[in-house]
Amino acid sequence: MNLSKSLYTKGIQCQKALWLKKYNKEVLSLPDDSALARFETGNEVGDLACKLFPNGVEIAYTKNFDEMIAQTKKYIDDGIKYIYEATFSFNGILVLVDVLEIHEDGEVSIYEVKSSSSVKDIYVHDTSIQYYVLKQLGFSLMSANVVHINSSYVRGDTLELDELFTIADVTDEVVDLQINIPTILKEFETVLEDVSNEPNIDIGSHCKKPYECDAKDYCWKVQRQIPEYSIFNIFNLGSKKQIELYSQGIVKLEDIPNDFAMTANQAQAVKTFNSKETFINKEKIKEFVDTLTYPIYHLDFETFQQAIPQWKGISPYQQIPFQYSLHIEQENGSCEHKEYLALDSIDPREQISKRLVADIPSDVTVLAYNMSFEKGVIKKLAESFPELSTHLLSINKNMKDLMIPFQKKYYVTPSMNGSYSIKYVLPALVPELELAYKELDGVQNGSQAMNTFANMSKMDETEKLKMRNSLLEYCKLDTLAMVKILENIKNNKL
Repeated sequence: MNLSKSLYTKGIQCQKALWLKKYNKEVLSLPDDSALARFETGNEVGDLACKLFPNGVEIAYTKNFDEMIAQTKKYIDDGIKYIYEATFSFNGILVLVDVLEIHEDGEVSIYEVKSSSSVKDIYVHDTSIQYYVLKQLGFSLMSANVVHINSSYVRGDTLELDELFTIADVTDEVVDLQINIPTILKEFETVLEDVSNEPNIDIGSHCKKPYECDAKDYCWKVQRQIPEYSIFNIFNLGSKKQIELYSQGIVKLEDIPNDFAMTANQAQAVKTFNSKETFINKEKIKEFVDTLTYPIYHLDFETFQQAIPQWKGISPYQQIPFQYSLHIEQENGSCEHKEYLALDSIDPREQISKRLVADIPSDVTVLAYNMSFEKGVIKKLAESFPELSTHLLSINKNMKDLMIPFQKKYYVTPSMNGSYSIKYVLPALVPELELAYKELDGVQNGSQAMNTFANMSKMDETEKLKMRNSLLEYCKLDTLAMVKILENIKNNKL
């Protein structure tokens, strides 16, 4: 069948996705910036994890898999204890074992390395097909393991690999799966024998779990014409109710029966969308606006994460702020803009903390959009720099959330598609700024900002200067957007 372990796990999620990957990959979506960053992180974590198993040898990757298999056999015969990317094949199933350990008695252990902070079911399936191949080849297996990141680890002066990584023994789970693998492989074989007709598999929760499938747009939008805003986007409408509607051929909001059971908020969202009219609760908006005192400090952070913490006091995947934008709005509508963008390759937290304290007084209204994120970042900074904590925590205490009027459905327009994300709120209220984002050069969204800063140390000086300017322009637009959104709801409160 020519299956790799990644194709095997794709088939576990959805056999149609496996077929498309083999025979019609043109319909699959390309990985976005976030996915590409995850791939790069996975490679870095994989390389570092090998140091847990020292003095091993790596099988050099080549498209000649027979050569890789032969090299693996040679290293095993030579008595090498650890082999990285050990390569095996059985009945057309090719597996590359991240780390193979050969014990003195000839038994082997396999280690699958993941950049995740926990063991997911799909990782066990990934490990199980490796176990199966080695078992069929006659190996005696002592254990099967998943090596993953320990997110509670806090880096000290040096990186402690045995603390950064957790080795989870999943042997029992892997052994339990072995009995099903021949049946699964037979199903895959049957599906892949028909090279002309893709499997007739309906959409469902498997389209998003454990990963968002790269065939989702094809299956949902192209084949079934499911609109951008459908029954699947109604806030908190459970999967059981979604299935109930979908099984009746209902995906559009205008087709939902009037007597279909929903919460008041859900019914209001559907009614607003279908009426194509804007709903404004002026009294509630006025109550929200009246909680704000001038000057208002509109704040937005940009952050990045490190699977492998580079600096002391940081945990894996901790949000590390490297930039902020601040629009300071007076009651007469005038604004002053302040900003900070850290230098690359250094821990930005202390400098950004000092600048925040210098730029934001301890007793002013600070406005953020989805303030739990900003509060979480500031709380971590306060923990790291006790001498600044009183001021930093006072910023948190005085913070208000611009998301509230939209989250609480005080202000709803059809074009928000039932969402209160700023991604939908901004174009609905301030369409001219949506165009401004698209006209930005280099950085147009948060994922691009994060990836740009994380990779800035690899750029030459000309490119670095260009991307720093792009980051500043992007973040500045984020807080200007908040100013404009607030202006819009203030104009509609009376």
